[in-house]
Amino acid sequence: MAKPISDFIDHHYRHFNAASLKDAAKAYREHLDQGGQMFMTLAGAMSSAELGLSLAEMIRQDKVQAISCTGANLEEDVFNLVAHEHYVRIPNYRELSGEDEEKLLERHLNRVTDTCIPEEEAIRRIEGAIVKKWQEAGERAESYFPHEYFYQILREGALTSSYQIDPKNSWLLAAAEKNIPLYVPGWEDSTLGNIFAAHVISGDVKRSVLKSGIDYMIDLADWYRQNSSSAQGVGFFQIGGGIAGDFPICVVPMLEQDLGHKLKKWSYFCQISDSTTSYGSYSGAVPNEKITWGKLNKESKKFIIESDASIVAPLIFAYILGW
Repeated sequence: MAKPISDFIDHHYRHFNAASLKDAAKAYREHLDQGGQMFMTLAGAMSSAELGLSLAEMIRQDKVQAISCTGANLEEDVFNLVAHEHYVRIPNYRELSGEDEEKLLERHLNRVTDTCIPEEEAIRRIEGAIVKKWQEAGERAESYFPHEYFYQILREGALTSSYQIDPKNSWLLAAAEKNIPLYVPGWEDSTLGNIFAAHVISGDVKRSVLKSGIDYMIDLADWYRQNSSSAQGVGFFQIGGGIAGDFPICVVPMLEQDLGHKLKKWSYFCQISDSTTSYGSYSGAVPNEKITWGKLNKESKKFIIESDASIVAPLIFAYILGW
């Protein structure tokens, strides 16, 4: 079978960040082939960058076993699913004046670099569906994680008639169908997180219906204990920096140093980042620094690709999928 992307990478990607990309992709594939699990983290605006075009297939083919993402990435994949035709691309965004930006605001277009998310068609459409779920949970005195409300909506088909892309390209829909664990630390720092707070303040949604980041860490601790006992252990594939990566990687030192459990550290680590170590940025720290924090050890396979994740991640996924 032809593998145009994989063959291209094998032939051309020989040095520098290109070689790191190929080495990381090969090691990722070997980790899975040897029975390991892979934990992935999504920072930045990867959903608005339509990473689902490749990530959804990674999930369907069991190349990803759990995901940590920002609240923005959680919701923006669904925004794209239901409002793609209403998005507006701004290829010359670097040339916009303050007046140009205000005109976008007046049109209710929220800009993320070169693409604008339409408020009415995306945000408000999801708000209507999810507020109903929050209210129903309050009536039943139930509480769920933020992502579980999205899973409920997607599984029940509440948005199916509004889909504007091929659903196979939605990574969150693929995750819901496979029921893989999701972790969304700091969810309140998102559009729907703000909307939730507003509805709690107005009194039509109960605060108790939502589990918090502490609950996510407790759940993650249980997941990690269950999945790290195999000979190959669990790998960590980090796209970008920030809380999406910083939060879950800490589960290992928490279990060891705060609870006294003996367990394997993350056995594979790869980060795609353009952050720079010399600025004191944790997101730009080389993997060996994580050894001092008890997250990795000297035997862990370690890779860092200093490049644009919107370019690099789809190439790595294509290589792993054999495209």
